[in-house]
Amino acid sequence: MATIKEVFDQIAPSWYNFRHHSIFRRELEALAARWGEGRLLNLGCAHGPDFLPFKPVFELHGADLSTEMLRFARKYSSKYDFRVHLTAADVRSLPYCDNTFDFAVSVATYHHVKGKADKLAALRELKRVLKSGGEAFITVWNRWQPRFWFKGREVAVPWRTREKTFYRYYYLFTYFELESLVNEAGLEMIKSFPEHDYRFPIKYFSRNICLLLRKA
Repeated sequence: MATIKEVFDQIAPSWYNFRHHSIFRRELEALAARWGEGRLLNLGCAHGPDFLPFKPVFELHGADLSTEMLRFARKYSSKYDFRVHLTAADVRSLPYCDNTFDFAVSVATYHHVKGKADKLAALRELKRVLKSGGEAFITVWNRWQPRFWFKGREVAVPWRTREKTFYRYYYLFTYFELESLVNEAGLEMIKSFPEHDYRFPIKYFSRNICLLLRKA
């Protein structure tokens, strides 16, 4: 079975076209207003749409496992006229010094990490590279969204191109599990919430789990 890096390297061109704008635009715009300015790290940045709300005043940095995604991120930054420092990196072992970033975002990344030990390592790396008091916004897919009710916690989700179907590994979190893991990693949870477009009163069946965190 192909690695997650190999899969995203292969699907990068179609991903760039299909996911050309962030599905978390409202959440990210609210964070840009909350945070004001500073050095921002985007973990699992892909081709870069989640940078747009931060581009006017933030110093932008992006890391992704896929070198092809980073190639499209350079294209995207040129198209939308913003400067970003891009690095090929694994979220479990980041090539940055301690206390480097004021803020971080990581959209739909941690659910691609296999095994609790590696997930915990990735969240501890997030904490390590944040400055004291720094905040982070992360999202993952929710185990209890309706389309996965009769699936297991680990799923292979297809991505179809004209030539081939690729399968992406996902680990499906529950709210409680992700919140517990974040706490174990030593991060403080400010808020746990569903995506903006979720309209039901009970959050536990949302498609995405969103957390706003702080390095205490």
